[in-house]
Amino acid sequence: MDIILITTVIASLFLIIGIAEPLADRLRVPYTVILAVLGMALASSAIVLLRTNLTNALNPAAEAILGLPIRSNVFLYVFLPTLLFQATLGMNLRRMLDDWVPIIVLAVVAVVVATFSVGYALSWISALPLAACLLVGAIVSTTDPSAVVSIFRSISAPQRLTRIIEGESLLNDAAAIALFGLFMGFVMLGVPDPNLGEALAQFPMLIFGGAVSGWLAARIAVWLMALFIRFELAQISISVALPYLAFIGAEQLIGASGVIAVVAAGLTLNLTGPGRLPPQAWTNLREVWDLLAHWAGALIFILAALFIPRLLEDVRFTDFAMIAVVIAAAIAARVVVLFGLLPLLTLLRASPAVDRPYRVAILWGGLRGAVTLALALAVTESVRVPVEVKRVVGILATGFTLFTLIVQGSTLRWVIARLGLDRLSPIDEALSRQVVAVALQTVREDVARTTENYELSREIIRSEAKRFGERLDDAVKDAEESANILDRDRITLGLIALAGHERDTILERVRERTISSRMAEQVLADSERLIEGARTGGRSGYQRAAKRSVTYDRAFRLAVFLHNRLKFSAPLARITADRFEFLLSQRLILRDVDSFIDGRIRRIHGRRVADLLQELLTRRTEAVETALEGLRLQYPGYAEELERRFIRRTALRLEEREYATMRDDGLIGAEVYTNLSLDLAARRAAAEQRPRLDIAPQRSELVRQLPLFADLDDATLKQLGRAFQTRYANADDILIRKDNASKSVFFIASGAVELQVAGQTWRLGPGEMFGQMAILMQRPRRALVRAIAPSTLLMLDENRFRRLLKRSGALQQAVRASAEKRGIAPDRLLADITEAK
Repeated sequence: MDIILITTVIASLFLIIGIAEPLADRLRVPYTVILAVLGMALASSAIVLLRTNLTNALNPAAEAILGLPIRSNVFLYVFLPTLLFQATLGMNLRRMLDDWVPIIVLAVVAVVVATFSVGYALSWISALPLAACLLVGAIVSTTDPSAVVSIFRSISAPQRLTRIIEGESLLNDAAAIALFGLFMGFVMLGVPDPNLGEALAQFPMLIFGGAVSGWLAARIAVWLMALFIRFELAQISISVALPYLAFIGAEQLIGASGVIAVVAAGLTLNLTGPGRLPPQAWTNLREVWDLLAHWAGALIFILAALFIPRLLEDVRFTDFAMIAVVIAAAIAARVVVLFGLLPLLTLLRASPAVDRPYRVAILWGGLRGAVTLALALAVTESVRVPVEVKRVVGILATGFTLFTLIVQGSTLRWVIARLGLDRLSPIDEALSRQVVAVALQTVREDVARTTENYELSREIIRSEAKRFGERLDDAVKDAEESANILDRDRITLGLIALAGHERDTILERVRERTISSRMAEQVLADSERLIEGARTGGRSGYQRAAKRSVTYDRAFRLAVFLHNRLKFSAPLARITADRFEFLLSQRLILRDVDSFIDGRIRRIHGRRVADLLQELLTRRTEAVETALEGLRLQYPGYAEELERRFIRRTALRLEEREYATMRDDGLIGAEVYTNLSLDLAARRAAAEQRPRLDIAPQRSELVRQLPLFADLDDATLKQLGRAFQTRYANADDILIRKDNASKSVFFIASGAVELQVAGQTWRLGPGEMFGQMAILMQRPRRALVRAIAPSTLLMLDENRFRRLLKRSGALQQAVRASAEKRGIAPDRLLADITEAK
């Protein structure tokens, strides 16, 4: 075929892509529906031109359209890795990990349920072998959520819901293609009734092998990209090669799932890339992949749609009955997942509650698209698949895809409107009126200053001021009519606004490089968790999210166990350094957002709400300071090193700004600016390197900080450092329960605890101890002790405590004071100690 003709056709396809998006917006239908319709229209027109005598002049173009060298392997090996890889890069992975249970269950179980529902329903009404029916089920079980996700975003649906849908779709593509490969093998081998147990037994190995190969490929790619830190185009080029090499390597070298390999590679790069690449390079890389995925997604729809007329050429009347069965079975399987499995996960607290209108929208928005058509095309191209099976699979997959695109896709917005999901809630409506009133007041003040500076005509100023004043009066009147919002709702809206401003502040600090790229994703995830906590749970949800940000998570506890028991310290050093940097970054951000309450919240929601939000923010700041102080005690000097690094990064940012200003003002030329920028980049790379944290001296340093051991010599302190065990406790963790046997004494290095005994309550802070009474009185514990803040505790067993008590006068005095406070005779407690002396 003439290369000029092929180039013309491909360029025309890009022209169609450019026209399709504004056309879809004008017609208010999903973008993919327009692409599919345009693709089918193009193919149908080409067929008509070739089969009629209307004109022969356009026959070469028609032949070029129908003869494009596009096969199913082009979709699977060229377009699919691009779409999957970009989807993983665009995910907020740390937030998605919060919902990994519903995502995995919905993705895997939904695919399996749909595959077997469609497969067995089809086998009951057709003469196809069971393997072929299950193959059809696997082909139609993958969903394309782009339409419903874009609509959910436009109506401000809960972000958590949108993330679950995106994560489910990404992984169900992988699961469906893996099942497709299994059943395609049975069909090509002529196995009519496969052993499903053996088939599913291969499934974990396909997934595990693909995950490992994708992870390994991504780690190598990240290592190479970090070597080329100054060459941004080289980094982007390596990222473009990564998904294709991962896909081909997994498929051809180890026989695993290439789709899973691409997903694993993308997730790995998503996690590690922001910490290893400069912020601007990572942003540019993401933008390149957004463009590539946009083109790939559009081309795969258009090109797949070109095959639809040919796939439907041999359709028979009985095929429509089978298509109806496939549609009914697929929808029924989706209903089971959405209205059976999802509420069960919510009941088990593994998934957020999803309101019924949203579930209906997800059900009707389960469109099928290019992946389904590509898999069907792969079946029709195989010479080892029986002819009748190829015909039926092509027709059923194509018919089902057309139903979802044309019927469901064209009515999706209407369904969402009928469900009321496109309207603001009464609270949001009232808030929007108040926000408009406050914004217009600010705008009036700014416009007044601007007109004064430019000395505009007074008549023009007066007429425009009158016009603007009328609009402002209407806005204020509307806001006053909405002034009956409950304080509880105002607090929720204020917290959402506060958390949103915190996220904006973080983004600004990341762009300025005040916050390191390593911490950017984690701090942003924390702010988004605050937004969602406030949106779904109000004040309590916000407080839970804030508390979670400073608590010790499971990864930290596991790292402590590896350090204490196995002497493997690398994970603890990395996680502790991350925690240090995260808390410092959070402290800076909290101080930045403090003025937002007085500047904005007070004007919109009033003084009482603003004061309450100020109190909540103060508590957050205190919790961060407490957690940070605990780390400072353990690792003195490290926080100062991080603060020095922050100052150096800030100085570099200001220096860069000055150079840019001088260049723009013409004080320095492009050559000088380039030379200065290269020197600045080298110094910035050095400043980005985080200081190394040495965790070896942690317990001995903690012991030295405690006043109780001030009278001990250095040798004893070192010995104590080896004898103590460290325990980290979150707020509300139970440290001692009543009636438990006495085994250890606890010393508070940082944080605070609360003791409840005999109806009385005491609070203890840094430097104090608890648990000694039960040991000295030789009886079960009578107190319930819980942490009331993130705390670092040192534990000493009974024998070592008794030996230490004999040697330390300060410790004996502390025991006496504690006993007197509780009304216990101290002499009786210390009798054996005194006798030993």
